[in-house]
Amino acid sequence: MSFKEEYEKKVELIEEILKKYLPVQEGYQKIITEAMAYSLMAGGKRLRPMLMKESFDLFGGEGDLIDPFMAAIEMIHTYSLVHDDLPAMDNDDYRRGRKTTHVVYGEDMGILAGDALLNYAFETACVAFDLEPEKSTRIGRAMKILAEKAGIHGMIGGQVVDVKESGHRISEDVLDFIYRLKTGALIESSVMIGAVLAGASEEEISVMESIAGKVGMAFQIQDDILDITSTTEMLGKPVHSDEKNEKTTYVTLKGIEESRKDVERLTAEAVGELDGLGRENEFLKDLIKWLVYREK
Repeated sequence: MSFKEEYEKKVELIEEILKKYLPVQEGYQKIITEAMAYSLMAGGKRLRPMLMKESFDLFGGEGDLIDPFMAAIEMIHTYSLVHDDLPAMDNDDYRRGRKTTHVVYGEDMGILAGDALLNYAFETACVAFDLEPEKSTRIGRAMKILAEKAGIHGMIGGQVVDVKESGHRISEDVLDFIYRLKTGALIESSVMIGAVLAGASEEEISVMESIAGKVGMAFQIQDDILDITSTTEMLGKPVHSDEKNEKTTYVTLKGIEESRKDVERLTAEAVGELDGLGRENEFLKDLIKWLVYREK
C-alpha cells in the first residue's frame, strides 16, 4: 500500500470517529450543533488526530481509549479556525474550499459555534474515563496537556501575539514565539497525549514534544511559502492573506529560499529525533515529511 492510500484510509477512520462523537442535532439549540458539524466535517488533513494515533501506536497503545481525544483535538483545532476566519480576525470567506462558518451561519453563530466546539472537546475527552477508568491517571495527565497546550501558554497565547502584532514589523524571535504556540502547541499536544495514553516514559514524552515542536514550526513556515506560491484552488482558501493582513512571516523576513532551507533543516532534525527513539513507525516518518513538503 502506498503512502497516499494508507493516508486516505486513516483519514476515513478519523472521519468516522468525528461523526461518532458529534452531538445529536436536536432541540431549540439545533442550529449550533448544525454549525458545529458544518465546521468539523469540512474536510482537511486531519493532521492532529492522525499524529495522536500514530504516537499512540508507536508506543504500543491498544484499544479505543485514544478515540475521544482524537475527536477532541480536532474540535479544538476547528474552533480555532472558525474564530480565525471571523471579520474581527482574518476576515476570510473561504476555508477548505467552501464558505466559512460565519458566512453561512452569521457572525454571531460563528462565534458561538467556535465556543461550542471548544467546550464540547473537553466533554468528549472526558468519555475516556468511562472507557478505561483503570487508566484514570494517564487520562488526567492527557487532559492537563490538552488544556495547557490549547490555552494562554499554548495556542491562544500565540494567537494573541499574532493579532497584537499584526501590521507591525516584528523580529524573528517574536515570530518564532507565535509559531511555536499558535501552530506548534496543538501538534505537540497531539503526540504527547498519544504517548501518555500508551504508557510512554517521561523521557519519551519529552522527545515527542520536541519532535512535534520542530514539525509545527516547519509546517507553519511551509504555510507561509504556500501563501505566496500557491493558488486559491490548490489551498482551498485565499492566497496572499498574510500580505492582506500585513503580517510578518518567515518569507517576508528571510525570503522564500531561506525559508525553504529552514523547513528542510527542521524536518531533518525531527526525523532524526524520531529515529533516535528506536521504535518503528514508518508511516509516521513519511507523514512528517509529507506534511512539511506539501503543496496545499
